[in-house]
Amino acid sequence: MSAERKRSLTIAGHRTSVSLEEPFWDALKEIAAAEGLTVAALIATIDTGRQGVNLSSALRLHVLAHYRNRATRA
Repeated sequence: MSAERKRSLTIAGHRTSVSLEEPFWDALKEIAAAEGLTVAALIATIDTGRQGVNLSSALRLHVLAHYRNRATRA
């Protein structure tokens, strides 16, 4: 398992940092590209929809849901 990697970004006008393992960063890049978004825009969208979950967990859950949905459609 890869170590977490911290990245800084701006969401809703404020700076924050997020720690995720590299495979999750790679998956977020793939998902963002498929949706025609930047990674920051995708993360901002996920951020607005999370409810009581920290941002790193919300991002991991979004990646999981994305690939589960994709597997179901295949």
